[in-house]
Amino acid sequence: MVKHQPLQVYERQLCLSCITGIYGCRWKRYQRSHDDTTKWELLWSIILLFTFCLLLVWFYFWWEAHNDYNEFNWFLYNRSGEWSDGTVPILATTAAGFTYIAFLMVLALCHVALGQQLNLHWLHKIGVTAALLTTVIGVISVNQTWGQEWDVIPISLQATGPFLHIGALAAVTALSWIVAGQVARSEKTMFQVVVVLLYLSVLLGLYVVPLYISSPCIMDPSTLKQRPDVIGHQGAPMLAPENTLWSFQRALQMNVTGLEADVAISVDGVPFLMHDRTLRRTTDVGKVFPDRHMEDASSFNWTDLRQLNAGQWFLKDDPFWTVHTLSSREKRLIANQSVCSLEQLLRLASYHNSTVVFRLRRPPPEHPCYDSWINDTLQAVQESGVPQSLVMWTPDEHRAQVRQLAPGLIQTSVEKRRLQRLHLDGISRLLLRYNQASTQEIGNFSQSNISITLYTINEPWLYSVLWCSGVSSVSSEASHILKKVPYPIWLMRPDEYCLMWVSVDLISFAVVIGIFIFQNYHMIRYRTSGMRSYNPEQIMLSAAAVRRSSRDLNVMKEKLIFSEVGNGVGSAEELYEDNGYDY
Repeated sequence: MVKHQPLQVYERQLCLSCITGIYGCRWKRYQRSHDDTTKWELLWSIILLFTFCLLLVWFYFWWEAHNDYNEFNWFLYNRSGEWSDGTVPILATTAAGFTYIAFLMVLALCHVALGQQLNLHWLHKIGVTAALLTTVIGVISVNQTWGQEWDVIPISLQATGPFLHIGALAAVTALSWIVAGQVARSEKTMFQVVVVLLYLSVLLGLYVVPLYISSPCIMDPSTLKQRPDVIGHQGAPMLAPENTLWSFQRALQMNVTGLEADVAISVDGVPFLMHDRTLRRTTDVGKVFPDRHMEDASSFNWTDLRQLNAGQWFLKDDPFWTVHTLSSREKRLIANQSVCSLEQLLRLASYHNSTVVFRLRRPPPEHPCYDSWINDTLQAVQESGVPQSLVMWTPDEHRAQVRQLAPGLIQTSVEKRRLQRLHLDGISRLLLRYNQASTQEIGNFSQSNISITLYTINEPWLYSVLWCSGVSSVSSEASHILKKVPYPIWLMRPDEYCLMWVSVDLISFAVVIGIFIFQNYHMIRYRTSGMRSYNPEQIMLSAAAVRRSSRDLNVMKEKLIFSEVGNGVGSAEELYEDNGYDY
């Protein structure tokens, strides 16, 4: 057997082998390539980048939508009829997919930095395609069933925009090392110009982004208004079953200034508290009245409603994952809760001098109280003995008549209208979802002596943004969390923000210029030294790149194989078999 001398003795490159192996299953030296990436693989790199950006937005959306997880689960319940926390599988798959795609992006950047050809393995291509299709389907589904929630992104940027800008600028500045290296190593002028212009466009765009960042928390702290009042939405539903007496008592223990409830009317004219159209989610109606569990809640009389248990479902379903934090006494109280009437709530509020706001739902046309529902509710308010100044009246029907019979009620609208119409109807307060009023509108209504209550506010960052906006009160399911926010999470003077913005831009620009100078100086010195190190990665099997005959290529490949053997990489038999040789 003829002995072959190795072309070159070199050290193992474990890090490079791992990068190319994990990304493209190219674990051996002669499988790596410094050739230009093919157009097909370049297309997959673009698809990978697009998937990463889409998953980044999708992940950010669900991170900030935490404020409305209960609302999302309620939407799912109305469609499926079964209560479950649908956010858990979505968050799990989103986190797993984002981690996987981000890892591939890091490996791709390492390939670019090391001058290696991008060659994504087919298994990863399947994974990227699955992640992309799943995310697109998720975006379409949310847009159809929960489209109003997209507003959380621009609202959350008012709280996170300045900090996301700094993070994005730091990431793009760090990428300048890779960009500068590619420009310095390239011998194509057109490629260098395109890459530099593209990178500088992104960088300059980030430099001027703060001109379009607006946040109410960028203000003079001396102009900050008083802390918004907190109204317990359905009581304290994270700590007790919604719309029950114990839930409202727990909310009052958290020092809320008001209580909010949903009101329906029984078949015998008694207003009671119930959010859903039916009783099956929040009561044991399927056990007590198995033949009527799908009927409208207002089709029951008050005697039947009093027989239902309205607390055991909370211990069973644990809608907010908080049951484990409750004491044994609290669990016993919850297990014995019953359906609460509007009069009971008003008496409790009157005792604690708390404001009450309720949404009244009109019964079906065949209901005995279909025409008298306003009068029945107004009668319950008057019989409870609660001061009229504590009741926020929301129904629009017969509002003029209600104002005559009970002039002390706080006339409240659940629809955003023009100021002239509000003054004409005698409305002094608005009850809106938090995405229905901008900072400017909040200020305009406040100047016109119209208070705004926004719902449902559960996250401290959202509460802080609305505080800076000047909102007078918010409705919350998490009053126990908001009471721990004594001051906005962050507040910054405009001159301080401008100084921070300019300083970060200047530092970034100086770092980018320094990196480009260093990379070019290093490459010029390398080229003028006349010392080029040839390694087996540069002796490739591409006939177009090496311009040799197939026989010369086989000789070079054979030498490279014995070079591997000489360095202890593997046996000759293994290397021959990997390359199609008959040992």
